[in-house]
Parts: sequence; C-alpha cells; structure tokens
Amino acid sequence: MSKKIYNKDIEEQLTGEEKSLDEKQKWVQKMIKSAKHHHKICPYFDKKTQMCFLKLGSKCDRDGKFDICTVFRQFIENKYEEYKAKGKPLPVNFADLVITIF
Repeated sequence: MSKKIYNKDIEEQLTGEEKSLDEKQKWVQKMIKSAKHHHKICPYFDKKTQMCFLKLGSKCDRDGKFDICTVFRQFIENKYEEYKAKGKPLPVNFADLVITIF
C-alpha cells in the first residue's frame, strides 16, 4: 500500500497550524496593548529594587518597559497555553488575566 500526499492535504494542515499561531499572536498582542492601557510600566517590575518578578529575582534589563520585553511576552504566551489546555475561555483584557484564579 502506498500513501500519497496531496497538496490539498498539506495546505490544509499548514493553514490549521498557521491559524492557531495567528490566533495566539493576536491574543498576545491584545493583552500587551491592554497592559499598556492599564499600566505605565510593567506590573511585574519593582521600581525600588529594579527587579523583575517574572524572572524570580533578576534585575530587569528594560527598566520596566514591557512592550518589547521577551520575558513578559513569554509569560502571556504561557498563560494562553494554560487557558487552551484547560479549555477555559480566554480573558478579554489584561486585568482579567491577572485576577483569574485556576
């Protein structure tokens, strides 16, 4: 028995993966935009000690600017994965993301 792979099947698989990635990136951007609206600096940044709470005690490289911070983006992406794994609806804004208890 030989298996033939058709272009249509490959395209369907690729578009499905791209769609889920696209949805994730849109949600992450939406959360970052919402966080910017609610906070001037990163909510996980301690001004007094210049520490990042997400890095567990390490100094923040960006002085609390979180719009380009890879640590903050990774945190939000991990939250997306948690919500999808548990089958819960995604939060609408950053404030909902922070106060939600699993």
